[in-house]
Amino acid sequence: MIQSVANTYRVERDRQAVITGLGVISPIGSGRRPFAEALYAGRSGIDFITLFDASSYPTRFAGEVRDFDAGRLLAGARVQQSMRERRILFAVAAARLAVEDAALHPALLREQRTAVVLGAGVHPVVPDPKLVMASGMYDAMFHDPSPDHEKFSKTVSADGEHSRYPICNRVNGGALAVAYEYGLAGICQTIVSACAAATQAIGAAATMIHRGDADIALCGGYDSMIFNFGVYAFCLLGLMSTQNDNPATAMKPFDKRRDGFALGEGAGVLVLESAAHARKRGAKVYARIAGYGASIDAYKVTDPHPEGTGAVIAMRQALQDAGMQPDEIQYINAHGTATPKNDKIETRAIKEVFGTAAYHIPVSSTKSMIGHLMAAGGALELIACVLGIEHGFLPPTINYETPDPDCDLDYVPNRARDCAVRTALSNSFGLGGQNASLIVCKD
Repeated sequence: MIQSVANTYRVERDRQAVITGLGVISPIGSGRRPFAEALYAGRSGIDFITLFDASSYPTRFAGEVRDFDAGRLLAGARVQQSMRERRILFAVAAARLAVEDAALHPALLREQRTAVVLGAGVHPVVPDPKLVMASGMYDAMFHDPSPDHEKFSKTVSADGEHSRYPICNRVNGGALAVAYEYGLAGICQTIVSACAAATQAIGAAATMIHRGDADIALCGGYDSMIFNFGVYAFCLLGLMSTQNDNPATAMKPFDKRRDGFALGEGAGVLVLESAAHARKRGAKVYARIAGYGASIDAYKVTDPHPEGTGAVIAMRQALQDAGMQPDEIQYINAHGTATPKNDKIETRAIKEVFGTAAYHIPVSSTKSMIGHLMAAGGALELIACVLGIEHGFLPPTINYETPDPDCDLDYVPNRARDCAVRTALSNSFGLGGQNASLIVCKD
């Protein structure tokens, strides 16, 4: 009986998903090391928008990826011509960085059962890019603040039968491009669940590995909404900060003066392997995916439930999945969007789940530095947790100056905190009320 229990425990541990590679494309640095150094320094990547003319917009700043060296990061890449959209290039570059960091030979990826699971944002439904480029419609749609909608409606019919420009949608383009890059034939999925997408993608990939459906997974998310329609849409929703005087200080999670977020862009990809697979090849293990939970508020498309019920469910499910008690969590990377409602409700939800322990658990929002990366956010934020565990620090919430009575936890204000942490929880709460939480542990 004792031997049977021991064998069951060993098999269970062998199937756990561990993190062996990290790939980052972000507004504060591309690559694991630059990203970690910027997090520790509390550096802001938010500045005035340069990708298009936003001078007439209520919000004129965002977290752009300005150091993206495609010549270096994508040298020799097999990206299809039809997939050379900015955000898709981010996905491929992040995947390549993660695979390199994991010391995985591409041939091994092809030989093993390798899955690709990525969270993606709402890609614009547009006519075929090659035809659009030739016609000049691309500039009208994505760079002209006043696109010629009448012209567009005449060239694209609803059923497409008489359309001069066939409709296409690249919503799964990032996952496809990563699979093509390595010639993978395993599971390939795209998760589209707004700001929870990357976190759900990582949770799904970890579940695949635990079930034995894959030995390796390239998972995470990628996104960029920094084009005229994307920025304007969020301005119309009233979710963006309008503190244009100093973009670097505009996003103030949990601060009483907060008025919304700044958009960010980029990609985060993690290499997950079964513990047995990682051990067999002698891989370095950063941490393991200990728990995952997901839920939906079913309340409003634009607002979280006032009581944070969906967030509470996701966090409690993650704890249950990990077999952990609330007081075992040592750090929380908050969704922390700097909107008046989200920060107050997330704080309430954390206190509901963790009780009095909530006041002793550091909570911070890395969005204060990188902005809100939408579908990619959860991946970058989980990577921030892993790097904090690896290097012994907690990322700060920068721009925090004025306490809010409704937000009364320890938000690691303004400076990174040297701290030995082995267990962290990361929250992602998306539009539509979609919620996801992940727990990572260093054994």
